[in-house]
Amino acid sequence: MKKFYTMFSNQVYMMMLSPSTYVAGVLFTAFMGFIYLLSLVDLSERASTVSATEKFLAVFWIPVLFLVPILTMRSFADEKKSGVLDALMTTPVSIFQIVAAKFAACYLYYVLLWAITLVFPLITLWFVPHSAVNGGVFSLGETVSGYLFIFISGLSYVAIGVFASSLTRTTLVAAMLSFCMLFCVLIGGGLLNKFYVPESGSFAWFGALADYMQTFKHLEDFGSAMLDTRPFFYYSSICALFLAITTIVMDIRR
Repeated sequence: MKKFYTMFSNQVYMMMLSPSTYVAGVLFTAFMGFIYLLSLVDLSERASTVSATEKFLAVFWIPVLFLVPILTMRSFADEKKSGVLDALMTTPVSIFQIVAAKFAACYLYYVLLWAITLVFPLITLWFVPHSAVNGGVFSLGETVSGYLFIFISGLSYVAIGVFASSLTRTTLVAAMLSFCMLFCVLIGGGLLNKFYVPESGSFAWFGALADYMQTFKHLEDFGSAMLDTRPFFYYSSICALFLAITTIVMDIRR
């Protein structure tokens, strides 16, 4: 555990020194602030049963497609290119500890950035206190469940980004691979569900699988405060799978 903590602390420190980390943070915060402002403006112009926070979180996939690749592209690719990873492999630290430490550092920053956006509804609540009563602008239940979905699903997204970085020595290629894989995970379930699948027969399982993989349906369920254990299992399983594959890839290339 001490070795993992040392690796984790070092990775966090390296991320704090990286300019790309701050660029990603500033752009992400500015973009999400703009989206939240648009949600408030839209809510003020027409009545809606959807709160501003729910509208705000509905576009979470846009920053995820760009934020996660920027955060994770340097995890292994940059250290491979500089030779730091080769030196790290000679230390008495297991490959899984290295992978887990890099994942934990990236995920921590991912959570912190999304946590910062909680300031937006809190500011709204401060200046419009009655919004917590009517739920039109701010709803505590929807906010908590919505952000819970962001944090849970982020486990799989960050794990995918770390995996992409382990496949190449170039950070740009790692970012592009991560973007493509995240796009498939985020949009793939919805696209598969567009195909006609008979409700009975040998291919009935395909329709159930496509429905199970719909990220936006999971967000909708969480947004309405309908907590289900299946999304927890789904995203944690993807996270564990990609971390395991990343460990295998690094072990093969050792």
